[in-house]
Amino acid sequence: MKYVLAILVLSLIIIIHELGHFIIAKASGVKVVEFSLGMGPRLIKFTKGGTMYSLKLFLFGGSCQMLGEDEDNNDEGSFNSKSVWKRIAIIAAGPIANFVLAFIGAVLLIGIVGYDPAIVHSVEKDSTAYEAGLQAGDKIIDVNGTNITFYGDYSMYLLFNEGKDLEITVLRDGKEQVVTFSPEYIKEDVYQIGIYMDSEKALIESVVDGYPAQKAGLKEKDKIISVDGVACESSDKVVELVQKAEGKEVVLVVERDGKEVTINLTPNIVHREYYDDGFYLSGERVKCNPLETIKYSFQQVGYWIKTVFYSFRLIFSGEAGFNDLSGPVGIVTMIGDVVEESKSDGALYVFLNITNWIIMISANLGVMNLLPIPALDGGRLIFLFIEAIRKKPIPKEKEGIIHFVGIVLLLMLSVAVLVNDIRKLF
Repeated sequence: MKYVLAILVLSLIIIIHELGHFIIAKASGVKVVEFSLGMGPRLIKFTKGGTMYSLKLFLFGGSCQMLGEDEDNNDEGSFNSKSVWKRIAIIAAGPIANFVLAFIGAVLLIGIVGYDPAIVHSVEKDSTAYEAGLQAGDKIIDVNGTNITFYGDYSMYLLFNEGKDLEITVLRDGKEQVVTFSPEYIKEDVYQIGIYMDSEKALIESVVDGYPAQKAGLKEKDKIISVDGVACESSDKVVELVQKAEGKEVVLVVERDGKEVTINLTPNIVHREYYDDGFYLSGERVKCNPLETIKYSFQQVGYWIKTVFYSFRLIFSGEAGFNDLSGPVGIVTMIGDVVEESKSDGALYVFLNITNWIIMISANLGVMNLLPIPALDGGRLIFLFIEAIRKKPIPKEKEGIIHFVGIVLLLMLSVAVLVNDIRKLF
């Protein structure tokens, strides 16, 4: 059911996109031949107002087929019979509908649980940040001239500016303070057994494939009682004792199904070099009033739009590769996993986490469709803007060839991503 729910979420996002085209097409007097929910063979269909409405077998996506949209047809009511600016509005309406959906999702999310400002949770003693005067509770609003609204804004800034001197403006007791320091360069060896634990309890939440923990037989939901005979009441204590062993074999006693199980394993050694800014952010959400909810919702959509371009930057710089891309299968899998992990906290948390995914994917889809790529809405808008400037359209045959090439290339990419998604599943 979690994957059915994930597919319905993704379908909703795509249908809203097509609904944007549909509404503006109808308002512009364009005949919509068919508006469909899903893909594949039709299960149900009826005609109203000259439009066939259909429900198809596979509840994934949808379509809005307009008269004369992809052919040289200038009959009354056809897409091509309308002014260039009306056609631009119809094509742009799909991505805009995705941004509207993302905004509505952000209003729901922030209205219920608040937004996540970049508030300092703790500062390491003797760090450069501590010496510069940064304090727990400080709210970061600017880093080196870059506005910081959300927790993610600061993380994104560090991703592309590692090691730079930091001039951080914070709000402290309602007043702005400026703290300046340089992150410390760290070169160290760390020891990893390949588990993720609860933030406080010594409870294993997941085990990483191929790491010593998996090979030795540790499992999700194992509770670590001791490491080398020393009792462990927290996840921090487990980390401390594993590091203290310095790569030698350790003996873990875990509680599993009410019984104690002894596990012997040898941690992997990992050589790390990084810059440490000496403090941690809380990521805790803060409730806000209705006006602030609207304001932060707009900014939240803007944040996710920015992350798309940051992602391109990572790809073009080589910091992210093909394996980091995900298509529908990968997205459905990730949403399904989030549903599975959230359900123990109740229906509200499932709803909130799904809403967060809707915001992210819908904003992403809106941006991607506006890119000037043939066959996408952005590619079609380029031809329409050229027509508006030169006062006549580019011949349909030439435009059709360019869009066809774009479709072929997009299909090839889609197949490659699909195969990669399936490979990652296994």
